[in-house]
Amino acid sequence: MSSPDTRPASISISASALLPARAYKGINLHAFRLLAPGGLLMTYSCSGGIGIELFQTIVAGAAIDAGVGGRILKRLGPAADHPVLLDFPEGDYLKGLICMVG
Repeated sequence: MSSPDTRPASISISASALLPARAYKGINLHAFRLLAPGGLLMTYSCSGGIGIELFQTIVAGAAIDAGVGGRILKRLGPAADHPVLLDFPEGDYLKGLICMVG
């Protein structure tokens, strides 16, 4: 019986988001390697070219590459003092995840 592939689904990354995506993966990979089971990772992105779905995929890939399991405790977004305008959805660029290792 083979185990299912645990890698996140593939998501298309624009050329302009590739460098930030690599940087986010690298820093989260380092963090996951440092955290003990039960440790909390609070990770954030303010890159407009990286949506929450892609950011979550990047963080999940970093956890997998670090050889740790984990779960998202909370998704974070902009506070009330940073509203997203209806006619400017690109303003919704602040995002964060609180994850627990193990």
